[in-house]
Amino acid sequence: MSIRFDRLAAVAALAFAATAALAHDYVIGNLRIDHPAARPTPPGARTASAYFTIQNTGKAADRLIRIASPAAASIELHSMTMDGNLMKMRAVAGIDIPAGGKVTLASGGYHVMLVDLARPLAIGDKVPLTLTFEKAGSIDVSIWVEAPGVARAPTDAMHAH
Repeated sequence: MSIRFDRLAAVAALAFAATAALAHDYVIGNLRIDHPAARPTPPGARTASAYFTIQNTGKAADRLIRIASPAAASIELHSMTMDGNLMKMRAVAGIDIPAGGKVTLASGGYHVMLVDLARPLAIGDKVPLTLTFEKAGSIDVSIWVEAPGVARAPTDAMHAH
């Protein structure tokens, strides 16, 4: 019986560690930045996209106004929309984060463009970014480069923290 309990405890610890390894978030003021991630790029690629969710638990709106990184010559906030069969992507000056709401930066909507990469992104890389918000200030985060299809961290009611 004791051996079974030890094995069960070991399996539970490994499962928790695996979930924790997938979950990474950052907090600044009333803002929580969940699971910043990017996909690997092919050799010679000069651009990459990054994605994450920003949740505002406060009673006042905020705005993401700037992103910087030593991993690329420039970083741009973009929006992507579809107009019939035509995809339109454009740089935006900032992204509003509503009070008590959240904004998801994902493929097909708002996202971060890393332009003129210092080197291609590989699975396992952690890319430093500094996010600057109008009210909350600046915070350093790491974008994890993950293979397509990697399970996302638990969010909202299922959040691991």
